[in-house]
This record gives sequence, C-alpha cells and structure tokens, in this order.
Amino acid sequence: MAGKGSRKEFNPVFAENRRARHDYTVLDTVECGVVLTGTEVKSVRSGGVSLAGAYGAVLGGELWLMGADIAAYKFGNRFNHEPKSRRKLLVHAKEVRELRMKTEAKGLTLIPLKVFLRRGRIKVELGVCRGKAQHDKREAIRHRELNRDLRSLAR
Repeated sequence: MAGKGSRKEFNPVFAENRRARHDYTVLDTVECGVVLTGTEVKSVRSGGVSLAGAYGAVLGGELWLMGADIAAYKFGNRFNHEPKSRRKLLVHAKEVRELRMKTEAKGLTLIPLKVFLRRGRIKVELGVCRGKAQHDKREAIRHRELNRDLRSLAR
C-alpha cells in the first residue's frame, strides 16, 4: 500500500526567466502565490505568460509582481484582463519585511525566475538577485563551455 509521500508530484512550468540567471546572481529564492482573475489563470495555463522585464517590488507593505505580461485570453469577453497590470504576490508578512530590508539596504532586486503549478495553484518563484558585471557574465560562459567540453571528452 502506498503512503502519502510516495506519489510523485508533477509541477508543470508555464514560464521560465532564463535570462535572469545570465544577468543576475541569484542569492535566495522565495515561492509566492499570485492573485489572478479567471481569464489570467486560463491564459497562464495555456502558456500565455512572459517574465521578460518583470520584477518584484514591495509597495505599502505588500509584495507585487510588476511588468509580467499575461496575454489576453483569446476566448475572453469584455471582462478580459489587462495584460501588463501589476499583480499581488502572496507571502507571509515576515517574508515581506525581510525582502523589503534586503532590497533597500543591500542594493538587491527581486526577479521572477519561473511561473509553475503546485497542488493546483499557480506560483511564482521570486529570486533575490544581485546584478552581474560584464566580466562575470563572460566568466560564467567560459566555465559552462569548459564543463561541456570535459563532459564530451569523458564519453
């Protein structure tokens, strides 16, 4: 008989911000819920979400997702949502305070890394990031290519 923890969970990823890992060093991640309307949920589930240029911001003691583009649902009617509007992120108040202190004091920024499904809810993985300098980006590319070459030689 299978126990509770033995069932493998499938969490599809709807959008991933691969550019963020190139431009930023991710120091920490936070999983957040998102407040969405019905047409936004349908659009995200059909893959109509883009995280390019999106960021997180603490405004008035609440965490917001700014600049994320959720395309208008093509079967929506006059109640369809605004594609580029800001969306509230759901985290504990203690986490909001910690994120606000990190972004204000240390010059870090909040970047959404991916949008995925967990237990029927749409979530956003938010990274606490520091910008990379151009030479850091080149070093990361050089390191990645070296590892690729070593793996191919090992075969």
